[in-house]
Amino acid sequence: MTTWLTDDEQLAWRAYLDSTRLLLQTLDRQLVRESGISFTDFELLVKLSEAPNRSMRMRDLADAVTTTRSGVTRAITRLVDAGWVVRVECEDDRRGMSAELTDAGMEKLAASSPGHVDAVRASMFDVLSPDDVETLGRVYSAMRTHIQKNARQ
Repeated sequence: MTTWLTDDEQLAWRAYLDSTRLLLQTLDRQLVRESGISFTDFELLVKLSEAPNRSMRMRDLADAVTTTRSGVTRAITRLVDAGWVVRVECEDDRRGMSAELTDAGMEKLAASSPGHVDAVRASMFDVLSPDDVETLGRVYSAMRTHIQKNARQ
């Protein structure tokens, strides 16, 4: 039997969906306007910059970002064409491919980051109190842990 959402739960759910969608659209527009890259491209550059040797297997990279595997493949092709990423064969499995951030990609990320951080701050953190930030961090960390745990089962 389905347990329907209460009015308060429905309100929270819709507010979450709307604010997440609007935030991602805002951040994508800012990055395209100021840096000429999409939010997906930026997210991939960030993930690669944080990875050991600035390199990740394509399947792991796809699992680590908010877009689909096919979306990651298309985005990596754009990043390769721009000279910001190179594809390399995996050393431990010649059938697999990795994406590796180039020095030019690191420079693009560094140039794009200040405007992105300003947009994140203006769109999200400037409207929250320190208590709100702590609550969001705690709540979304708990949700992430729960969802990841259930995905592995």
